[in-house]
Amino acid sequence: VLKRWRANARRFPVLILTARGLWTERVEGINAGADDYLPKPFEMEELLARLRAILRRSTGQAAPVLRSGPLLLDTRQMRISLRGVPVALSPLEYRLMAFLMHHAGRVVAPTELAEHLYDSGNDRDPNAIEVIVARLRRKLGTDVIETRRGFGYFVPDEPS
Repeated sequence: VLKRWRANARRFPVLILTARGLWTERVEGINAGADDYLPKPFEMEELLARLRAILRRSTGQAAPVLRSGPLLLDTRQMRISLRGVPVALSPLEYRLMAFLMHHAGRVVAPTELAEHLYDSGNDRDPNAIEVIVARLRRKLGTDVIETRRGFGYFVPDEPS
């Protein structure tokens, strides 16, 4: 299946979780197009670390710390600091900010943010993203998240 996806130019991160752990099977999975391969048994912390690394690499980020101007996001510790000072964020605020920083420079539509933040069965108010962005701007400053009217939100990709 993975070979067919890759042959059809489907480019998204893939982590294979399996009970098969022979080195030849690992090589086969990665050669088929997987970004990583994790055989059972594994620790949940290792799975989460590998997933964070794959997501960073898929957006062109190799380091676990992302920077946008005076803002630093540490993906390992799930913390954000502004000019070196830690900022307390709710899990929802952190996820929104992390998504924007992973896609720095790209305008992200509110619908895409909502899909990332909420599960599919969760009813949400269309203004929910605006409310979270407003709270983040109060905590981080008005210039951290920019708005492209009618399109969505973005974090500049060049440091200020």
